[in-house]
Amino acid sequence: MEIGLLILLFSVSAYSMLAKKLSTTIITAPMVFLGIGFAVSQAGLINIGDAHETVYLIAEISLVVLLFLDASQINLRRLKRQNTWPLRMLLIGLPLSILIGTGFAYLFFPQWPWAMLALVAAILAPTDAALGQAVVSNESVPLNERQSLSVESGLNDGLALPVILFFASIVAMETGSQENEMSWLVFGFSQIFIGILVGAFMGFSSGRLFLYSESKKISSTIYEGIGVLALTGTSYLMASLLGGNGFISAFVAGLAFGNIVKGHCRFIYQFTESEGQILIWTSFVIIGLGLLPSAVEHLTLPVVGYILVSIFIVRPLAIYLSLIGTKAKVLTKVFMGFFGPRGLATALFALIISKDILGQYGHSVLIVAINAVWMSTLIHGIAAAPMANWYGAKIKVLKIKSRELAKLKNKSSN
Repeated sequence: MEIGLLILLFSVSAYSMLAKKLSTTIITAPMVFLGIGFAVSQAGLINIGDAHETVYLIAEISLVVLLFLDASQINLRRLKRQNTWPLRMLLIGLPLSILIGTGFAYLFFPQWPWAMLALVAAILAPTDAALGQAVVSNESVPLNERQSLSVESGLNDGLALPVILFFASIVAMETGSQENEMSWLVFGFSQIFIGILVGAFMGFSSGRLFLYSESKKISSTIYEGIGVLALTGTSYLMASLLGGNGFISAFVAGLAFGNIVKGHCRFIYQFTESEGQILIWTSFVIIGLGLLPSAVEHLTLPVVGYILVSIFIVRPLAIYLSLIGTKAKVLTKVFMGFFGPRGLATALFALIISKDILGQYGHSVLIVAINAVWMSTLIHGIAAAPMANWYGAKIKVLKIKSRELAKLKNKSSN
């Protein structure tokens, strides 16, 4: 146990020293820490096979904090006013991903009920910008594309959560006794709506209180971070106590809080860039330690086929269709469709939902989700840096040609 922990801590230190250099290569942080966790587990240095509650607890904390922080950094008014791409990707592309993914899931898992197929498609719909950091941080990629991918990944996990919860309730209903059908439907809807109401109230009221405290200078930036983390936990627990979903509440609270304070809370951005990385790295290590070994052991050809289709066909097609009618070039639509890596949200949603699904399907969901995460980590991690450089150079050439063509047209018209 001690040797395993020593290896993990040494790996974190080593990666931190090389992080800037590695960020420009095909080696990504999720790839490194997922692999380290898996290797330590396979070597038998750390055995957490019996510590499912520990894995679940860490996953729960990580998801609550990340949902809140991601949502709190989105300026809804600016998003609506300046760029329609992420809005289309979220409001059109996300539902299309779930719909198309459900159809393809039937081809690979025809024996599953329709709600189960939709549930798996919904869990694989959210994206994680951390797995494609070389894209969103590469300045050769135009700012519009980078911002669109970042905004989409920050919001699509929270938007997908009610859908995931709804289909999970239907699966639980179908695999349980018939007399519980109505109770499961009531449970699903109450989880969603109570979570939204509690999150909106907590985010709005806390945001106003934060601004009042700042204007009266009765607090300071030293303590605001503690208050934000406490708000995250409070919104989660309050919703849970009232019969709502704490994760939905945390997401909505972050969205409301961030749009009330509007950049005044520097902790949100500082935490995401520093301490938030520790949370992300820890989550990937935990996934590698406790979930990946079992997922790889139960990997089958249908699971591999569906994951590859989800990565290379489902999302690219959905995003392409969602951007029809915009000024986005065909190359841009394909590029943005491909860079939708499945990461923490997919893994953590599957882990949390699998505890509440009756019958054998909970384990099946987890197998598909965790295998999707490691496969996406490798595929998108390896492709991110070289494809971002290629795309940036290609777009630059296309823009130059477009300008030259416009000049020729102007000359000919004169």
